[in-house]
Amino acid sequence: MSISRKDFLQKSALASAALMVSSMESWAINMPDKKLRVALIGCGSVSNRYLPQLKSSSLIEVVSLCDIKYERAVAQAKQFNVPNTYSHIDKMLAGVPFDMMVTTTDMQVHGELNKKALMAGKHVWSEKPMANTYAEGKALLALANSKKLRLWGAPAVVNSPQFAFMSKTIQEGKLGRIASAHGQYGHTGPTWSAFFYEKGGGSMPDLGVYNMATLTGLLGPARSVMAMTSIVNPERTVDDKGKIKVEAEDNAHILLQHNNNVISHVMCGFNYFDPHGHEAKGQSLHSIQIYGDYGNMRLIGYDWETSGVMLDTSWTEPPKLHATESEGYEWQEGARVTGESIIKGIEPKINVEHALHVLEIIEAARKSSATGKKIMLESKFKWPMV
Repeated sequence: MSISRKDFLQKSALASAALMVSSMESWAINMPDKKLRVALIGCGSVSNRYLPQLKSSSLIEVVSLCDIKYERAVAQAKQFNVPNTYSHIDKMLAGVPFDMMVTTTDMQVHGELNKKALMAGKHVWSEKPMANTYAEGKALLALANSKKLRLWGAPAVVNSPQFAFMSKTIQEGKLGRIASAHGQYGHTGPTWSAFFYEKGGGSMPDLGVYNMATLTGLLGPARSVMAMTSIVNPERTVDDKGKIKVEAEDNAHILLQHNNNVISHVMCGFNYFDPHGHEAKGQSLHSIQIYGDYGNMRLIGYDWETSGVMLDTSWTEPPKLHATESEGYEWQEGARVTGESIIKGIEPKINVEHALHVLEIIEAARKSSATGKKIMLESKFKWPMV
């Protein structure tokens, strides 16, 4: 009996999802009344946001911190009352036992560190991106599945109540036939580290990844990509290395084609003047816009820390503001939420296939820019997500 590529992908995705649910249920059964032991690697600025989230959970125990700049691990351990510190991942893996590793290092080493953790039998939550290439990401997922381990990648934008509101509005047909969508996120660029501008860095895996995750989460997997990327500022001055040559894109425009002839667009860059910069509080710009023939929605603020959704479905009435409360959602909650899901034996909204799809989009965008061609995508994920 022959089977189409579409049916094969759908059956494979269902089988993978069933395997993950089964592994989570068995893990929960085998860990009654036990906390998930977590080790975090990468004690820079992002760890200041992750550690309070992890420490707030009654189901999680942070047992170890690791950083190649060992003094940073020591300082964070003292501040957050973590008992063990290490200067290298190999020492941490050979040290005090733990169940899940949280990766918040420079993005260029995410793939190799996540692989080491999986090889050692640890679940992994990784900051974005979870790998540096789509092939590396697929290999990590295959490795995790073979060992009945869980792997997840940031961002956690699908957890926000604003995302849920937008998704349900679309699924209920309130916008009519969806045609187009737009996402944007940018500022004048980080100054504290060179890795953002070095090979393997760039504005897409640092900034555009949020919009890509939101738009594909709302509209479904992208089928193809066309893009243009550029380097606007060829040199930067950063705190850790002084003046450097910029090697990764600091300006990108990405067109995504979804099912039903829907087209979305993402623009991101490190050359966008915005007084808010990394700070989301008070941001009133629309980071996401969705257009249909019955109505449109505009997400207020950044999609990783939004403050509401403006919905316009009337020819005569003004648009209305919805979903203004965070309901406890924070962008840095991903590691806590997924860690708790292991203990509870439940499946979170965040899924690794979605993160892998976004990673393929980033790689395809670079290939499209380099060749001037449309790039077809192969990855899928379970959709709708809400």
